[in-house]
Amino acid sequence: MPESKMDRPNIVFLFSDQQRWDTCGCYGQRLDVTPNLDRMAREGVRFEHAFTCQPVCGPARACLQTGKYATEVGCHTNHRLLPPEEQTLARILSAEGYDTAYIGKWHLASCGPKDGPDNFRTRPVPPERRGGYDFWLAADALESTSHSYDGYMFDSQGRRRDFPEGRFRADVLTDWAIEYLDGRGDSERPFFLFLSWIEPHHQNDRGHFEGPRGSRERFADFDPPKDLAELQGDWAAEYPDYLGCCRSLDDNVGRLLARLETLGMADNTLVVYTSDHGSHFRTRNREYKRSCHDGCIRIPMIVRGPGFRGGASPAAPVSLIDLPPTVLTAAGATPPAFMRGRPLQTLAGNPAAPWPDEVFLQISESQCGRAIRTRRWKYSVCAPDADGQVPASAVYVEDCLYDLDADPHERNNLVSSPAWADVRRELAQTLKRRMREAGEAEPEIRSACA
Repeated sequence: MPESKMDRPNIVFLFSDQQRWDTCGCYGQRLDVTPNLDRMAREGVRFEHAFTCQPVCGPARACLQTGKYATEVGCHTNHRLLPPEEQTLARILSAEGYDTAYIGKWHLASCGPKDGPDNFRTRPVPPERRGGYDFWLAADALESTSHSYDGYMFDSQGRRRDFPEGRFRADVLTDWAIEYLDGRGDSERPFFLFLSWIEPHHQNDRGHFEGPRGSRERFADFDPPKDLAELQGDWAAEYPDYLGCCRSLDDNVGRLLARLETLGMADNTLVVYTSDHGSHFRTRNREYKRSCHDGCIRIPMIVRGPGFRGGASPAAPVSLIDLPPTVLTAAGATPPAFMRGRPLQTLAGNPAAPWPDEVFLQISESQCGRAIRTRRWKYSVCAPDADGQVPASAVYVEDCLYDLDADPHERNNLVSSPAWADVRRELAQTLKRRMREAGEAEPEIRSACA
């Protein structure tokens, strides 16, 4: 742990949107998509089995900013306000002497109807809704203020800042992140920079993924992910642009790492790279996320810098919920008791260290669901009499059981098979325990065979 605040590392948190783990070479991607992330993995720590804790944009962000589960802060669906009184990463780190900066997509300021006074999808986010960040250059709903080659965000004073003409969106956000780094001058305070790209998320109003120009040709020879290959969905048409977005992010990771080197900050900066959730390309439901399947919930997670060196790849299942206490521990701060995760420094120093056997997920919007994912099993339940807008239910029914050793691509749902009744009962008890630990009332879980 650093001896004084002056010794504390800078922290750069790089956050993509809707990126599968297997887009990265270090997770098995054959094409040349992520050379810079692959280098980060060789030099730092790559978490082999990393998962979101909520496969929806806003809820996942609420979890990251607070270290709590989405239901605990009232952000269990998109377009809900992160309560201004929450003790966020920015507020805690600011009290610890850090400068804090947020650039990109926020998705935690708006609530109510699109034309209502509490909607900031295309307006500046008021200071009290920015989670405590000092420097601000962001849009609440970047998908509403931009496309791949045009758009705008708002600065700390609420002034609109337009993208330069012809510049790809991920490049612009990175330009402005580098501008922030360059503008710190001789400041001796450590900084926490959260850069939230929107790539490779599909462009909502156009119904397509939009990579840099030439992506379709550059990545036409892709290998279909095996969990998608035998299913319908739109992956066949959309995957080249999706990979193009991921390559753009990787190029920008390289730019940021190079600038940290130039500024003499590389050795004392912790760099975290991850995503809010993956994408199953409309194979498991009618859109891209909001399901328990690995294509939707498994994400890249690579950390490089103080405490995370040497190329280790721990196999224990880890979650986005583990990153807030990880960031605070790296800063020399004690994670508050309300944070639900565990600092990943434990596994970085000893991949065989004791660690929970499962990650816990809340699922909303498509359903009111809960799930756990162990190294072998995927087990999920769904509320039969509640839609995906409610935070929780008193009753759930078993929805999915996959044996990932025998069925890694989740083709054979065993949830109704009597042969696996004992496994389901054991997993149901684990799920109930994890729900209690997340502040939920213990529910009734009904068998799918009933």
